Amino acid sequence: MPPPVAPPALPLDAAAIHALAARSMFHLFSSISQGMFLVDRSGRIVWVNEGYKRFLPLLGFSSVDQFLGQMVEDVIPNTQMRQVLETGKPILIDLLTNKAGTFVVSRIPLHEEREGDAGYVLGDVIGAIGIVLFDHPETTLQPLISKFAMLQRDLDDARRELASQRANPLLQHSPDGQRRAKYTFASFIGSSPAAVDVKRHARRAAQSSSPVLLLGETGTGKELLAHAIHTASARASGPFVSLNIAAVPDTLLESEFFGFAPGAFTGADRKGREGKFKLADGGTLFLDEIGDMPMGLQAKLLRALQEGEIEPLGSNKLVPFDARVIAATSRDLAALVRDGRFREDLYYRLNVLPLRVPPLRERRGDIPALVEALSEDMALRSGDAPPELMPDALALLAAQHWRGNTRELRNVLEQLSMRSDMQRIDADEIKRVLAETGLEKIAAPEPIASSASGADEATSLLRPLAEQIAELERRAIDAAMASTGGNKLAASRLLGISRATLYDRMTTTG
Repeated sequence: MPPPVAPPALPLDAAAIHALAARSMFHLFSSISQGMFLVDRSGRIVWVNEGYKRFLPLLGFSSVDQFLGQMVEDVIPNTQMRQVLETGKPILIDLLTNKAGTFVVSRIPLHEEREGDAGYVLGDVIGAIGIVLFDHPETTLQPLISKFAMLQRDLDDARRELASQRANPLLQHSPDGQRRAKYTFASFIGSSPAAVDVKRHARRAAQSSSPVLLLGETGTGKELLAHAIHTASARASGPFVSLNIAAVPDTLLESEFFGFAPGAFTGADRKGREGKFKLADGGTLFLDEIGDMPMGLQAKLLRALQEGEIEPLGSNKLVPFDARVIAATSRDLAALVRDGRFREDLYYRLNVLPLRVPPLRERRGDIPALVEALSEDMALRSGDAPPELMPDALALLAAQHWRGNTRELRNVLEQLSMRSDMQRIDADEIKRVLAETGLEKIAAPEPIASSASGADEATSLLRPLAEQIAELERRAIDAAMASTGGNKLAASRLLGISRATLYDRMTTTG
């Protein structure tokens, strides 16, 4: 005879389910956390789980019995548990640092339940739960903490820059007559790996007093980074003096560098004049296009850097100075040294902290943010609303070679602003404007085949523009698909276009 079948269990009522859920959640938090404890409504510790017991020696207790019954603020320094008990509001995520270490913690109030018209409602606070989520946040949450720290630094830089611009929006000179840096690291737009890496190294360089050598193509933002390094350095309160060597005639460079004594030469100021080295005393001297410095002056610059003193033109007195030098060039200094056109000893003197600024084609992901920032800047200057670039327009811009980098990108945006009446700019409008200005030849990517002759390159440009643009789009799509392993959704996001537009372009470009 078969055993009797037990009757089905009756369904639980709402109160029973609620109580079961509460117990389940309590046990879940206790098991997955690094430690947990309870306090009563007065803040007295009444219970700790097994995980929390390992923290007791760090807090100065040899047993659980010693710990239980203590007021929470007396035994856990810097706790916010009293605030939770008084307000009845949880603190879900917080960093707690005390003699036991640094922890990511959560504090949750416990309420008594009261039966109301709509069922059970929360009543008075009867205690609270303290949960240790992570006991080594510097390891577990390192990526998040690093990203937060970087964002916080950029925010601080932006606030300082905004305050500086409000105080003096047009002039580089401060009210006390000193020359000041105009940019911070927040001014260097970009969150691509290449942009983040160059800002990270530049921030490290700012903490040193050694010479910095900024290397990179024209228009990559070398001068902007020089300003930012000065602003983040211990010399930020001192002057920032810049000199573009390529813009000064060779015959005037020495006086620009070192100044001149009264009556040093015919036509000289009778009072004399201080040079850039002396003007930068206590601050930073930025020497742009250092690769264009004539050989005759390089020896004098080397001596000034080594000795920390200069001799003004027409004077026999040595003048000491204290200026940190940041140099920049778009030329290959190592090649100039090999060719005998740049002193090797000066090169090693300047190349203490080399910093390569990446070209725009190595950080194409920053182009949408750069377009937005440049458009807003142009709108502020002109007073007109900036045009909106559609995703396909941004994708087309991102696919360009940008030999002139950010400077060339700004020029293209200015051309669009002047030559287009449309408020929403698509790829076709960009193609039209580029065709009218001839900029499509400047922006066209370099040929893939390195063996092509100059005549072949010129001939390749003498084709219908639509054909060249289609080829450019096809190459951009191929690169995006290869980068994402054939994932069309990821490729469309990388190009800044919709997946439907990507399918359409893949069909039309073959």
